[in-house]
Amino acid sequence: MNPILLDFPHEFETERLFVRLPKPGDGKAVYASLRASIEELKPWMPFAQKHQSEEQTEINIREAHINFLKREDLRLLAFHKQTGELVCSSGLHRIDWQVPKFEIGYWADTRFCGKGYTTEAVAGITEFAFKELAANRVEVRCDPHNVRSRAIPERLNFNLEGIIRNEDRSADGKELRDTCVYAKVEL
Repeated sequence: MNPILLDFPHEFETERLFVRLPKPGDGKAVYASLRASIEELKPWMPFAQKHQSEEQTEINIREAHINFLKREDLRLLAFHKQTGELVCSSGLHRIDWQVPKFEIGYWADTRFCGKGYTTEAVAGITEFAFKELAANRVEVRCDPHNVRSRAIPERLNFNLEGIIRNEDRSADGKELRDTCVYAKVEL
């Protein structure tokens, strides 16, 4: 079946978060989160290496919205239920609908770090992938030196399947980096 024909929810809730697909107009909130978090994101995220304008961020959000509807990439934004503030950007990426398998990526607004929000979002997204998308495999990949990012799949009992050596470039492109591969599989 062509994935574009798949019907599934575009939003869900966790205990403290409202998680949904990006919508036109979300660029303002994402831009504010990026600006507040840029120094923490630079060591790990290639997109943080150069300044994006608010307009460029809005374009990126609208493209993410289209890609979600086309089922090519399922970016998700997590908002605090009580305040409506953007807490983190996440989603299901590198999709293989034939398996089906997904990779969860994430970055958090620094102002909300250390409170368990990103872990809660990733737990919710993992459950969403298995229950709503019939996933057989969900992965988290991250740099071994990114201790905060590694802590999330470890807290959620993902299995560290291995560390791929010299698999990628650092976010700034200056050196080779290893990649941790964590996974949960449907048994």
